[in-house]
Amino acid sequence: MIDPTSTTLSLREQCQLLGISRSGYYHKPASESEYNLMLMSLIDAEYTRKPYYGSPRLTAYLETQGHVVNIKRTKRLMKLMGIEAIYQKPRLSQANSEHKIYPYLLKDLTIDRPNLVWCSDITYIRMVGGFMYLVAIMDWYSRYVLSWELSNTLDSYFCVSALKNALLNHVPTYSNTDQGSQFTSHDYINTLSGHDIKISMDGKGRCMDNIMIERLWRSLKYEDIYINHYETVSDLQKGVSSYFDIYNHDRLHQSLGYKTPFQVFNEGLDKGGDAMLN
Repeated sequence: MIDPTSTTLSLREQCQLLGISRSGYYHKPASESEYNLMLMSLIDAEYTRKPYYGSPRLTAYLETQGHVVNIKRTKRLMKLMGIEAIYQKPRLSQANSEHKIYPYLLKDLTIDRPNLVWCSDITYIRMVGGFMYLVAIMDWYSRYVLSWELSNTLDSYFCVSALKNALLNHVPTYSNTDQGSQFTSHDYINTLSGHDIKISMDGKGRCMDNIMIERLWRSLKYEDIYINHYETVSDLQKGVSSYFDIYNHDRLHQSLGYKTPFQVFNEGLDKGGDAMLN
């Protein structure tokens, strides 16, 4: 970054030029003890492979790796990571009883074009010596990642920021998320309502409602996070940015007829008469 006193570029403009968020510039990874971070890495990898594992099985798995860990510690670390067995839905975002919960609206909906449904979710990202949280906004039809942000806390700010960035270019008919406090927050809901977007939320226990973005997390972790061992937030920002660029523009998806999300998104917009992405 350039010293703000020696340039006319604002911090926001510098971050945009570098491809990082302002929150990423300020943030350092969240941290735990070295031993707990190692346990969390093991839990993250095993849970990504077997998302139906709850705390008893994950505790047993840690024991097979030579770690004597009681289930209370496993539960605490899972809560910090925001995960539960998939039959109860992975939950990085906990519900807030004071926030309104919206019904699931997609049951009989045929998703046949871009910008009909956007989905959003948060995942835990491990680093060397710490961890971050990542939110992404994805077009359900094309799997195109429209926007994303990193944060070292689970407040709603980074989710609202990612949503607003995505809305700079396109507006969906529906937004689908889980019932977590970030997505039921007043700022997030007001942003959706201000664009006349219909709000849909996964029912409790409905692990398949947001399956597209769950698959994105699995691909990201196996193809990038687990093999790169990021040490700094800046390196993580650059790595995730590079991965999503490849994911959107170069990675062929079998479910998309071996096309890229970029191709499918733009082809769908072209058919619908909407503006295409560059």
